[in-house]
Amino acid sequence: MQERVARHLATALVLLDEDPELAHQHALSASRRAGRIPVAREFLAMTAYRIGDFALALRELRTYRRLSGRDNHVALMVECERGLNRPEKGIETGLAVDAKQLDTEQRVHLAIAMSGARLDMGQTQQALFELEIPELDPNRGFSWSPELFAAYAAVLEELGRSSEAAEWNERADRAALALEEHLGGHDELDVFEVVEMDLPEEAETEADEADADGADGGGLDTGEAESEETEADEADTDEADARNEPAEPDRAVEAAPLSFHEEVAAEVDELLAEAGIGAGTETESTDSTEDEEQR
Repeated sequence: MQERVARHLATALVLLDEDPELAHQHALSASRRAGRIPVAREFLAMTAYRIGDFALALRELRTYRRLSGRDNHVALMVECERGLNRPEKGIETGLAVDAKQLDTEQRVHLAIAMSGARLDMGQTQQALFELEIPELDPNRGFSWSPELFAAYAAVLEELGRSSEAAEWNERADRAALALEEHLGGHDELDVFEVVEMDLPEEAETEADEADADGADGGGLDTGEAESEETEADEADTDEADARNEPAEPDRAVEAAPLSFHEEVAAEVDELLAEAGIGAGTETESTDSTEDEEQR
């Protein structure tokens, strides 16, 4: 089972840009089989955001945070609140996190998201203040610099400071070009082909029942009392899963780099073992079943 979960997650990663809808179907399949695995909920949130389902993305990000104890996607949570036309909730979400506990890139993306929420609320000057952080350095370029410079230019334009906005837009373009030249020779990925094979109907039913049991009570115990908001999120997530449970994507696809596949498979295998759910490659069980039927 962990092998199939890893395949779905790896495939979702590769398809995220070219086919977000199909990537979302793979993420849903992975989450259905490994609902207590943080990375599965994380991927589902990413794909839901990409297809514009901000409510589902926000629920999954909250679930991911509860399972992993990490705030690394707080900027995306703010953006989800903006997508739901609740910028004030986005501001509350951003302020509730200790930014010092985030890494530099996460802090920059949070500043950009908070600035956008301020703009949504008509607080243009505060939106500018949100972006005036140490990383707003026109003399140095990092992966986040083009987006940060462009966001700063947009707020300056809103304030009527057009000449300054033009300067920062030019800096954003230069930073993007410099990054493209620097990374141009390092963006190729080794891929391998994965072909999904259907389990016999009986085995598929048993696997789904085992996954349902794991999601209901066989997962990891966080040892913490859950708040009313957390319980509501879980109920909403379960309802969303029930509504969006897809047919299995069944086709030959290009999966992610092998290193990623192995990393995801290892995490899934470890957590499933802790939950007492056995692991095994489905391809082998399918082949043996087909052989028996032929005999």
